[in-house]
Amino acid sequence: MEQSYSSKQFLSWQDITALVSSLVGRLNPRDYDCILAVTRGGMIPACLISEATDLRDILTAAVMFYTREGQTLQEPHFLQFPGDALLLGKRVLIVDDVWDSGKTAVAVRERVKLAGGKPTLAVLHYKPKMNRFPGDGPDLYAAETDAWIVYPWDPAQGWTSLGQPPRQA
Repeated sequence: MEQSYSSKQFLSWQDITALVSSLVGRLNPRDYDCILAVTRGGMIPACLISEATDLRDILTAAVMFYTREGQTLQEPHFLQFPGDALLLGKRVLIVDDVWDSGKTAVAVRERVKLAGGKPTLAVLHYKPKMNRFPGDGPDLYAAETDAWIVYPWDPAQGWTSLGQPPRQA
């Protein structure tokens, strides 16, 4: 599936800390038993939220959806997901980088619910124009956009050239 974006936006680590700070400011850590980081994009925001809130129980959901910029699979593919016993009765803060079409977020949230967990979904970026779930969206988000976001952990930022200063694609 091909999607159209208004622009491409490169973010710095300072941008990320500001976005995470915005989310953390709206969270009450006592409302959650654990964090579920959606790989790969949600891992760094989840770690930063964990450090800021002292929520130390971090689980991961390995999900593949994007194949490359603007191209996706028909449905998210779960490579790994926590067992139901780890989610049953837990208040789960699901953390990802972006709600684009919403397919990944909704799939993860539904799996948590099916396991008996109580999910809250937090993302750095929400793209309402790309959302395929009318009337639904993340519970918490730091910013709205319709741009293709290039996060600092994305190889397009140039960090894969070890020993070289980062470049922008």
